[in-house]
Amino acid sequence: MSDGVTDIQDLERRCLETRLRILEQIEVAGGGHYGSSLSLVELLVSLYHTYLRVRPDDPDWIDRDRVILSKGHGCSALYAVLADLGFFDRAELHTFTRLGSDFGDHPDRTKVTGVDFSSGSLGHGLSVGAGMATGLRLRGSAGRVVVVIGDGEQDEGQMWEAAGYAAARGLSNLMAVCDRNGVQVDGPTKEILDLEPMGEKWRSFGWNVREVDGHDLPALVRTWEDVAEDQQNQGGRPTIVIARTSAGKGIPDIEGDAAWHVGYLHGPDMEAAVRTIRAMYPAVNAGAER
Repeated sequence: MSDGVTDIQDLERRCLETRLRILEQIEVAGGGHYGSSLSLVELLVSLYHTYLRVRPDDPDWIDRDRVILSKGHGCSALYAVLADLGFFDRAELHTFTRLGSDFGDHPDRTKVTGVDFSSGSLGHGLSVGAGMATGLRLRGSAGRVVVVIGDGEQDEGQMWEAAGYAAARGLSNLMAVCDRNGVQVDGPTKEILDLEPMGEKWRSFGWNVREVDGHDLPALVRTWEDVAEDQQNQGGRPTIVIARTSAGKGIPDIEGDAAWHVGYLHGPDMEAAVRTIRAMYPAVNAGAER
């Protein structure tokens, strides 16, 4: 990064735009996953703009970094970020979930440029990511794999089988990013199946563990830089970044509320949501006014 202040403000601008694009997509669909999409925004924006090596003009570049959105119901955020990067025309977002659209409420790699994994039932992504990381290593590729997981999907046993395998094989080119927003479809994660102390569990499986505020852009950028340095030094272990986030971040009336796993804002409620999201980024708004 050439200029910390300027670059962070640019990331904030992209986060604001991503949040607004999420609202627009869900409005087009007549309902959607506000909570899980809005909690991902800073994670995905900072990953794609400071860590990931991808080429929108060459999306099938063989040595690219791969991204698996295991919590695929948060795809409204991913679509917005990919559109911003130029993988496809932003106008495509206005077809979200409409009949004949390529943009469903889970991403499909055969239809959406820039998507590396077609998600569905949660819990599968880390296994796929471990397989991809193994394949890249066998080919001698510098490509890395990032798997974005939810905290609720760690209830799945397959997650821990994959965690054990990745550590046993020393997959240092694999990073999991946990969107630790504390809610899942049935309620608060601590009431459904409390996985704390989460970090210690992953350490016991042989992973490097980092924890960060998932909405703090400077802290996230530093975290991705540290992980990249560890990977370059052949740390010999996979890494998980546990990012503390808020489901529905930016809309106070729905933040942290499992009832808003799926919902629909319209009319005055939608207008209020846009205002509160814009208010999150005073520096961006000040720059726009100038």
